[in-house]
Amino acid sequence: MRYLHIANARVINPQTQTDEVTDVFVADGRIATLGRRPDAGEIEHTIDATGQWLIPGLIDLGGHLPEPGYSQKGSIASETEAAARGGFTHICSLPDTKPVADTSAVVKLILEKASKAGFSRVLPLGAMTQDLAGEQLASMYTLSEAGAVAMSNARRPVRNSYVLRRLMEYAATYDIPLFLNANDLSLSDGGCMHEGPVATRMGLPGIPETAETIALAQILLLVEQTGVRAHISQITCRRSVSMLQQALENGLRVTADTPLANLLYTHEAVTGYDSLYNVQPPLRSERDREALVQAVARGELAISSNHSPHEIAAKKAPFSDAEPGMSQYDAFLPQAMTLVSREELTVEQLVRALSATPANVLGLSQSLTEGADFNAVLYDPRDEYTLTASEIASGGHNHPLLNRTVSGKVAQVFLEGCRIS
Repeated sequence: MRYLHIANARVINPQTQTDEVTDVFVADGRIATLGRRPDAGEIEHTIDATGQWLIPGLIDLGGHLPEPGYSQKGSIASETEAAARGGFTHICSLPDTKPVADTSAVVKLILEKASKAGFSRVLPLGAMTQDLAGEQLASMYTLSEAGAVAMSNARRPVRNSYVLRRLMEYAATYDIPLFLNANDLSLSDGGCMHEGPVATRMGLPGIPETAETIALAQILLLVEQTGVRAHISQITCRRSVSMLQQALENGLRVTADTPLANLLYTHEAVTGYDSLYNVQPPLRSERDREALVQAVARGELAISSNHSPHEIAAKKAPFSDAEPGMSQYDAFLPQAMTLVSREELTVEQLVRALSATPANVLGLSQSLTEGADFNAVLYDPRDEYTLTASEIASGGHNHPLLNRTVSGKVAQVFLEGCRIS
């Protein structure tokens, strides 16, 4: 047997609470041994990882892939390459493509193109309703059989509580997970940023916290009634964190994530009308941001990307008219490490929120243990570079670190033992 030998890496594995400098030996896509040379076989290749960190591959619970339908924003190949460069081995793609991922043909097309690209593995989310219109149920069982790992309506509204209940009952029958966004459109429609003093000062229409919390209360009550496996995508408010805690204490089958941008920035970033920070859900207050960070530290929230690549023209419009979203995949891990450098999270807490916690949501295993698939990232915290346009793989250059100095760099990424970046 022939082995890949990774020498002198700092191995950080939240699943086993491991943080030590050791050697890793990989064969046939799996971790053969940790800390000791295998009894038989030969070393095919050695990577000297002195000073580098070896962590489980990142898993994204929600990113927008522009293919099919939005070629001006990128492709499955460009976005999965960007994701791999950012440290992701797996990404969940939202169903708001064109055509919508509400048929098995679209799901299979996404899987085929992602496999052909050969970068991060795409885990498609199928549409809960036909054309994401929020009225007629999509054939969720058929989508699941085609390869969709869960169902979502992205941030599109479901018509009413009756339809939402029917969706949950259907999904619960076949134990299909639902990725649900808490957004009351009657309160958020027309808004472009967090409702508060900054929005008032800038004369921009705001989105109140209650647009999220009222919708979340409805979702949690229906989850309790139907018993569906529910994941709440992209929560942003302190009150939502409290509601989630109460739901977990009551034994509900519910998990949640928050976008990285909402952990790093607040609505104050919008000052100056910079459309880069026009995102949905919106950036909230500092108090909300702190509550989200604390929930991540406790292991209650995963961190998602909410990756939304856009062409230049989409972000050149006035703030309220610009397309919402931020390109996040390139340099994602170094950007997330900002939370560690700020001493708001430990490395272990951050890595858990980006790997083990989302893996649990999807029923996957993402751990650096003997016998496990070698899905891993080699990260060099010492590297420093400027993220120029030529360094970005994504079709969207609406990146918060564009032309800025980045501390830390993803050196290599492995998916089932094969290098993808």
